[in-house]
Amino acid sequence: MNGFICVNKPAGMTSSDVVVRVRRRLPRGTSIGHGGTLDPEARGVLPLCVGKATRLFDYIVDKRKTYLAELQLGVETDTQDATGQVTATHAVDVDEKALISAFPAFVGDIWQIPPMYSAVKRDGKRLYKLARKGETVALEPRKCQVFSITVDSRLSPDRFLLRVECGKGVYIRTLCHDIGRALGCGGMMASLERVSAGSFRLEDSVTPEELTDLIDAGELACVLIPMDAPLGHLPEVRVDQRAGHAVMNGNPLKPDWLKVKAQPGTPAVRIYLEDTFAGIGYAEADGTVRFRAMLLEREA
Repeated sequence: MNGFICVNKPAGMTSSDVVVRVRRRLPRGTSIGHGGTLDPEARGVLPLCVGKATRLFDYIVDKRKTYLAELQLGVETDTQDATGQVTATHAVDVDEKALISAFPAFVGDIWQIPPMYSAVKRDGKRLYKLARKGETVALEPRKCQVFSITVDSRLSPDRFLLRVECGKGVYIRTLCHDIGRALGCGGMMASLERVSAGSFRLEDSVTPEELTDLIDAGELACVLIPMDAPLGHLPEVRVDQRAGHAVMNGNPLKPDWLKVKAQPGTPAVRIYLEDTFAGIGYAEADGTVRFRAMLLEREA
């Protein structure tokens, strides 16, 4: 029982809630985790890692993500989204053309100040816990990457649905807040849906209810995604069956054992024993491949 599951998390559940709900249905001792937190009030794609796939978290979490964010102009809140207290309201006189003209300043390598209501730690304490006590701290801007922002639709004179493609660490509510500030009328994120995370897509997802029903019916295999499926961005190496003993014991793989070789110095590669996915490794300067995670059952 090793692989990934693409869950469509509903608003109102934390990412950990989903993990706990599924863990209770799986055999005792099964490892499970999620591949990137989604805020409680956000909905959409939440990858789950099951069994040995939990060892592959670092190789899927940094991938490009796509969000649909509802931008409400003219309103600012202390959380930068609809869950917070309103701190300011302004008249709105912004058309779609004016909104689009603000986007270039927020695309590419940008700097964001994390919101106080976030899980970022300061002196070992979560910011949201400090914020709930009425405390504020000075925060340094963090660099992150936004690939594109487009208007998906205009919902009302002061509401727009934005499609945002970005990398790890981007706060979409902060993006909405900052765009509103740039337009001079303020703004907040009214709702958020993640429609993709790397190779995981909303159209391929299942709800927590559907997933638990499948597990109870013994049909988890119907939605279990193979461990190597989300790792297509990594180059592959293939090992001849003659070197199978070395693979099964996690030994370094010499270049002349490889049917498909690695580019020397490659930091992460998929390793296959013939056509069977064996794990993740890296290539040294001489082309030798060493395992970071060997995922086959070792020989006795």
